[in-house]
Amino acid sequence: MEPVKVAVIYYSATGNVHALAQAAAEGAEKAGAHVRLRKVAETAPPEAVGSRPEWAAHVRNTADVAEAGHDDLEWADAVLFGTPTRFGNPAGQLRAFIETTGPLWYHGKLADKVYSAFTASNTAHGGQESTLLALSNTFYHWGGIIVPPGYTDPVQLQSGNPYGTSHVAGGGAPSETTLEAARHQARRVVAITAALKAGRAA
Repeated sequence: MEPVKVAVIYYSATGNVHALAQAAAEGAEKAGAHVRLRKVAETAPPEAVGSRPEWAAHVRNTADVAEAGHDDLEWADAVLFGTPTRFGNPAGQLRAFIETTGPLWYHGKLADKVYSAFTASNTAHGGQESTLLALSNTFYHWGGIIVPPGYTDPVQLQSGNPYGTSHVAGGGAPSETTLEAARHQARRVVAITAALKAGRAA
């Protein structure tokens, strides 16, 4: 059987979700998957980006990361989406990308894939779970198979979010525990997707 193909598609303003995305990509690769790490386009005006030095710095520092396209979704067997939480919802930049996928959805090209998600918020109760649940609404419409991390690894008893890896950005950069949770989530996505591919091939 061919290796599982995983797309990690994310939006990050100041680097926290980017760090989670990198950890997820690392976990998927170590689980034997072929991985594409992709950021979505920045839609905020330059003056908004420039108003926060850490935002402008992150845009510069990730200039070499390829932007997500429809071909990445078609190629993938599984997709992990990452986003900051914005008022309890995914960031507008990620939603803008998702809003372009109507033609893929219409032709059934997003169905029967595995989907999972991770997020970050500034505070501990800043809408992490509602953001992940909001992304799940999209996966339902696509006909996707949602694979959360659950409590399927000891790290989840430390990280504490069975919906998807979550980081409290107000406390600084993601800890090693949080990064390991992202790696575990990606490994679980690869394992479930591999089982599905094997079952379909049988």
